Amino acid sequence: MTAEPDTAPLGLREAKKQETRQLISDRATQLFLAQGFERTTIAEIAEAARVAKKTVTNYFARKEDLVFDRQDEFVSSLARAVAARQPGESALSSLRRACEAAIAEQDPVAGFAGLEFSRMIAESPTLVTCLRTLHDQREQALADALADAVGEPASDITVRTAAALLGAVHRTLFQRIQELTLAGHPNHEIAATLAPEAARAFDLLEPGLADFAVA
Repeated sequence: MTAEPDTAPLGLREAKKQETRQLISDRATQLFLAQGFERTTIAEIAEAARVAKKTVTNYFARKEDLVFDRQDEFVSSLARAVAARQPGESALSSLRRACEAAIAEQDPVAGFAGLEFSRMIAESPTLVTCLRTLHDQREQALADALADAVGEPASDITVRTAAALLGAVHRTLFQRIQELTLAGHPNHEIAATLAPEAARAFDLLEPGLADFAVA
């Protein structure tokens, strides 16, 4: 008689871990929306997800991570767009193209998170500060990608300036989405408003960055 294995196959274990992580995130979001981020405790989240408090903190080191559970995707988004630029395409053009796609798709990572979620962030000083930090981290990741693209250190003034300008456009567009969301506009209306505004914003950078970091 063959003994049962003590552990599940790796794929099954990973799927179970992802399932647990998603369950915790979903229950936390429900509580945050119902009673506010600041007033919700880790113990309440653990109880709602039917797991131990230690399990919650094992998956999410900080309570803010339960809100921004796609923060790695957000931070790397601009750098990934630069890395994926096509032959003959500049960093500016690739970022414009990626932004246009995100607006057309009404991508939550780009800011299309809905009224309740956006209001929850706006009403929490902790989350506002955390979001600002994520924007800063995204700009730094972009600077690193631009540095690799042009073969210069990330401390190079041209690289840093380009990253700051491109990061500022994306930060401004993100804030614009939040502003329109909090004013009660649905995502499809926001996308229709933002598309031409984004085009004008990127046009402002064309004179200085049209030929920068061309693949």
